[in-house]
Amino acid sequence: MTTKRVLKTLVVTTFGIVLGFIGPKAIAQNFPDRPITIVVPVPPGGLVDASARLLSEPLARVIGQSIVIDNRQGASGNIAYQYVARSKPDGYTLLASYSGYHAANPLLMDKLNWDPFKDFTPIALLTVAMNVIAIHPSVPVNNLKEFIAYAKANPGKLNYASQGNGSVSHIGTEIFEQATDIKLTHVPYKGSGQAIQDVLAGQVQVFITTPPSVMGHIQGGRLKALAVTGKARHPMMPNVPTVAEAGLPEFELESWVALYAPGGTPAPIVNKLTQDVKKALEQPEAKQRADAAGIELRYLNPQATDALLKREIALTQKAIKAANIKID
Repeated sequence: MTTKRVLKTLVVTTFGIVLGFIGPKAIAQNFPDRPITIVVPVPPGGLVDASARLLSEPLARVIGQSIVIDNRQGASGNIAYQYVARSKPDGYTLLASYSGYHAANPLLMDKLNWDPFKDFTPIALLTVAMNVIAIHPSVPVNNLKEFIAYAKANPGKLNYASQGNGSVSHIGTEIFEQATDIKLTHVPYKGSGQAIQDVLAGQVQVFITTPPSVMGHIQGGRLKALAVTGKARHPMMPNVPTVAEAGLPEFELESWVALYAPGGTPAPIVNKLTQDVKKALEQPEAKQRADAAGIELRYLNPQATDALLKREIALTQKAIKAANIKID
């Protein structure tokens, strides 16, 4: 090797080593310098999409760049999860992760091409929502006790919708069946938007879902709300009892949405993103939009979000086993 080539190699190697030390910090100082995309694993409508959109405007102002919402629904969320998992870990492609998909899919699907921990870096918990047990008005009942009695007398006659196999609405309804000793027929959809149309049409009679999907229809009388699955009544539906008040205290169901980056995203970028998300969620408009949609803002840092996912997976695994939930 010539002296000139040796010197060139030393210069390139030294430059690479220097970048290895200062690269992430330098990148973080200039981050972001272009729009950020938040990938949503469901169609528009419902908790996950609403959470991403209520974050987008205040976050755009905090970071000084626009936020693009990219709905990539399908395959029980796996299209979006795989896309983000394979994206460049530079902070510009993020995932609005739904607790049902992130916790349940790895437990229910044998050939999953993403890992819930290795392929994703937590940024922050964004929102939490109770669920509401909603039914079509054609079901001849007026409260939860009457519904349970009717379902017992008509096993398999009533259909229930879910946002997809493995979703919170799927697993939660199966647990509800176990708790009440009833049998409903599962009809999975690709998100809340498609599900709610068939529920409104009466083709599917039951939907246990988060308030953003059905609250307007309940308030308009197009659906009946039997109970909410939280510890307290929903502020936008004060006349709807909790499951405990309705006679089923052992059943509670909560859904959450968190923001994730691809695995391997540099720590300085993660730290900046979580701080910016926290500031965005503290903006008055974020709370106003969350209240209007019936969503609770609940920020958690990356470490706490990671711990939440671990607990969710453990609880989901227990529920799947108890309810003998399987995906064909």
